[in-house]
Amino acid sequence: MNPWERYVVPNLIACACGTKPIMKQREKVVPKAEGRVLELGCGSGTNFAMYDASKVEHLYALEPSPGMLVKARREAGALGFGNHIEFLETGAEAIPLEDNSVDTAVITFVLCTIPDWRAALAETRRVLKPEGRILFSEHGLAPDESVAKWQRRIEPVWKPLAGGCHLTRDVAALFTESGFRLEEAETMYLPSTPKVAGFVSWGAARAA
Repeated sequence: MNPWERYVVPNLIACACGTKPIMKQREKVVPKAEGRVLELGCGSGTNFAMYDASKVEHLYALEPSPGMLVKARREAGALGFGNHIEFLETGAEAIPLEDNSVDTAVITFVLCTIPDWRAALAETRRVLKPEGRILFSEHGLAPDESVAKWQRRIEPVWKPLAGGCHLTRDVAALFTESGFRLEEAETMYLPSTPKVAGFVSWGAARAA
């Protein structure tokens, strides 16, 4: 890992993922998590304060970046529930949990950066209980060709600067191709955000 990826990218992503429009998106889904919860790509712990402690039995916070984990552990400690979070320092392509062991998976603004999203969603499906669900909020490919055109043009430059973030992943297609059905799915362009990075989808998904 080069110095840019280790020291600069975590701070850039933490800042970008904590903007007001994105925080409002997180607030739409994270408080609904319940039972044994797995968060893919917890980053700097941005979602931690949004969990409803009365609903969450245990939180597995998965994150492959050492730099992000430093921030996440600090955030958990500041909130006073560091001992109630189990950190998994690994990628989502190989989740170190048993089959059918998770009630809720939380995926917020991380599918864009996971190198092998197919493996990650297959693993998420494996660890979810049959009645479990994914709560998600993600940005991705815009439906308007004029915006999508610029997303495709910018992405090759954007990715290395933004920690591998893809602008052109079709969020709905990722879930359906991985054997999930969408529930309560909604979309919009985020306010005060460039359209190339601001088309978001959110809702819930269950195994089909």
